[in-house]
Amino acid sequence: MVSKPLQGMIVIDFSQFLSGPYAGLRLADLGARVIKIERPDGGDLCRRLYISNLQLDGDSTLFHAINRNKESFAADLKNAQDRRDVLRLLEKADMMIQNFRPGIIERLGFGYDEVKAINPRILYGSISGYGETGPFAGKPGQDLLVQSLSGIAWMSGGDAAGPVPFGLAIADMMAGAHLVQGLLAAAVRRSVTGLGAKVEVNLLESTLDTMQEVWADLLQRPDAGQRRNGAAYLRLQRPAPYGIYATADGYMALGACSVPAVGRAVGLPALERYDDPGAWTSCRDEIRRQLQAHLARRPTAAWLARLEPEGIPCAETLDWRRLLQHDAFRALRMTQQVRRPSGAGLQALCCPMRIDGQRFASPVGSPRIGEHSEAIREELAAGGLFPVPGSRADEDKGG
Repeated sequence: MVSKPLQGMIVIDFSQFLSGPYAGLRLADLGARVIKIERPDGGDLCRRLYISNLQLDGDSTLFHAINRNKESFAADLKNAQDRRDVLRLLEKADMMIQNFRPGIIERLGFGYDEVKAINPRILYGSISGYGETGPFAGKPGQDLLVQSLSGIAWMSGGDAAGPVPFGLAIADMMAGAHLVQGLLAAAVRRSVTGLGAKVEVNLLESTLDTMQEVWADLLQRPDAGQRRNGAAYLRLQRPAPYGIYATADGYMALGACSVPAVGRAVGLPALERYDDPGAWTSCRDEIRRQLQAHLARRPTAAWLARLEPEGIPCAETLDWRRLLQHDAFRALRMTQQVRRPSGAGLQALCCPMRIDGQRFASPVGSPRIGEHSEAIREELAAGGLFPVPGSRADEDKGG
C-alpha cells in the first residue's frame, strides 16, 4: 500500500461539464478524496454530454472518464437542510472547486467570502469563461466559443479554409489543469503560513496561454495576424521542413531540422541549395511544395528508413486505432480498468504523472447520483469527515 501525495485532503467539488471535473479528476488521481455536490434531479450535466452513442449505466462515457474515483453527494442547494449539510462538508474541506458563471455561486450562498468565513484555511478554486469582470464576463463559457474568441481557431486548416476549431475541448482541459497548478501552489503556501486562498482561472486565458509560440511574436508585431497571401488564418510560422506531409500510403511528420540534410536523406538534391537557414523561413512554402511532391512517391516506412538513421526527427502520423495497437502505446501502460458497484466497467486513461517512479491508479469508477450521500451524512453525524482509507500505486515502478 503506497500513500498518494494528496492523501488526507478533502475536496468539495460543485463543478460540472469538463473543466472543473477534470481538475477534480487530477486531484483524485493524486490521492485527494473528491466529493461531487450534485443536484438530485439529474446531477452533473456531463452525465448527458455525449461524444458518441456509447453509455454505461445510463451515463455518458465522457462522464465516466473524468469522474472516476470520486464520490457523489446529492443536494438541493436551495433546500435548508441540504445547505446545512454542504456547509458542514465545507467546514471540513481542504479545497473547493466551482465553475458556475460569475455571480451564481454567490447567489447560492457559497461564494468565497461565505466559505472563508466558516473555513479560513480553505483553498477555493474558481473557473469562469472569461474572468469575473469585463465585457465578456457574462458570456457562456463553452469551449467552442472560447476557441472562437481566442484566435486559436485560425491555427488550423489549410490556405483555402476558414477558421477550424481544435478537435478537442482544449479550453476546458487546460483551465482544469491550470486550476490544479494554482491550488497546489496555494497548498504549499498554506503549509508554511496557514493561509487559505482563492485561486481563479478562466478558459480564455488558459487557451491564450497554450499559444505562447504565437504570442511571443504577435505581441511584438500586432499585425502578424493580418490576411496573408489570401489566407485568413493565423498559422504557426515554423521554418521548413517542419510539418506533416502526405506519403504514398499515409502521412508523416518532419520536425525542426536542416533542409539540406533532409534533401540528402530523401534524395532530393534541389533542397541542398537552401544552405542559408534564413531561407528555411523566407522560402518555406516553396521548400514544402517540393518536399511534398517528392514524399508522395513512396510509402511512409521507406522514408523513415532513410531519415531515422540520419538523425532527422520524423514520425509516422498514426490514427487512434493503429496507436492503440502499437507496442509503444502498450509499453506506456496508460490504461486501467475501472468499475462501478453494479459491475459495469470500462477502460480509462491513467494519470499521466509518475512520482518516485510510480504511477497512481484506482479501480473505482464514477459514482451514481447521490451514491455516497447516506454514508457521508453518517460521517457528519459522527462528528467527522475522513480521508478515503488506503490507496494503491501502479506496481510497475518503471512506468
